Order: sequence, then structure tokens, then C-alpha cells
Amino acid sequence: MAANILLVEDEPGIQELLRFNLTQAGHQVTATGDAEHALSFLKSTLPDVILLDWMLPGMSGVDLCRRLRSDERYQPIPIIMLTARGEERDKVLGLDSGADDYITKPFSPRELVSRIKAVLRRRAPQMTDELVEINGLRLDPASHRVQGRGQALELGPTEFRLLHFFMTHPERVYSRTQLLDQVWGDDVFVEERTVDVHIRRLRMALEPSGHAELIQTVRGSGYRFSAEVR
Repeated sequence: MAANILLVEDEPGIQELLRFNLTQAGHQVTATGDAEHALSFLKSTLPDVILLDWMLPGMSGVDLCRRLRSDERYQPIPIIMLTARGEERDKVLGLDSGADDYITKPFSPRELVSRIKAVLRRRAPQMTDELVEINGLRLDPASHRVQGRGQALELGPTEFRLLHFFMTHPERVYSRTQLLDQVWGDDVFVEERTVDVHIRRLRMALEPSGHAELIQTVRGSGYRFSAEVR
């Protein structure tokens, strides 16, 4: 479960320790020391998780969290607050600001890695290696295999990512722009119609097992993955 992580921590020693341990756990880490640099980074790149220290120079971590949660672009990103403030009222304030989790210093690197896995499982299930199965369609991220009613299906890498996202977010309608952000990444510049091409390829790959109809077009809105008959 490798993730791209933005670490916002102003203490160099803690920043380097966390960067080292998260990298050892297989994650890619970008570290900044204040909210200004974090916001600058986020303009061009969306990480999978944000680790946010409460006490930062200038804008506090709580205020930065509130700002990110008020912007639709950043709302899907899981945020874990890091702080030495362990009283209940502080935890409530941190969670009420929009953080998904709250971890009190000092903490072990193993605990932090576990918390990251937990928020990804809740907020970004397509980032996990957990097997997912719907209506006889089975996708295994660990082995990168897809089966439809026991029959092996051949998918290209983009179609695999697209199907994984759909299957972990069923019954929701996504626009082409949203799919580009979630599947391709917002730092990849491709035309919206590229989504249509890969949707067609995905449906063709699912046809042998009769699952192509699960990928539904919602006129004027985008696409959804649904096991319900239209």
C-alpha cells in the first residue's frame, strides 16, 4: 500500500525521522515546514495522504486543515493531525477542523504507518491491496488479476486502475474531470475525452464475462459503476 504523502512538520529532526521511517515502509514522502509551502505544493500535486503538524509557523495546522476542507479539490485527501496536545478538547478541535485522524506525540513509526493504512482504507480504498468482488467480478490488486465469473479477463494498466476505482466507489457518479484526478492524477495533463476511450476499452475487456453493463453512462454527468439494473 505505497502512498504519496505530504508531511507538514516544522521540526527538522522529527521531519527527517518521519521521512526515513515512511520511506522505509514503501511510501513516497514530500516534506515542508509550513503551511505556505504546503499550499504551494498542493497547487500542482495532490498527495494520497497529508500528515499535518498542529503547531506550525504562521498558519497553524488546524487553520490549514480548515482551509483545505473548505476547498472541493482537497476534500477527498485524508488528513492525519500530528500534535503534542493530547487533551480531549484538543482532539475534538482537531477532528472538528476536518482531520480524519489525530495522533499524539510521541508516537511510534509503526503506529503512524498503521494509522495511514486505516485512513486509506476508509477514505481511499483504491489505494489498498484488499481484494474486491461485486456480482461475480473479482479484482485482486496484489496479483493484478481480474476474473469475471471465474474467467480470467485481460485489462491494460489504465483500465485496471479505472476498474479498481469504480469497484471501490460503486453507485456514485463521477465526471470525466473527477476520474482524471482520481485515476490519472491531477498532475497528468490529458484531455477529458481520453476517459471515454478507456471506458470503451474497459467495457470491451468486461464483455466476455457479461460485466460490461456494470459501467454505466449517466447522461450529462459522467459514469458510474453499478450492479443495479438501469
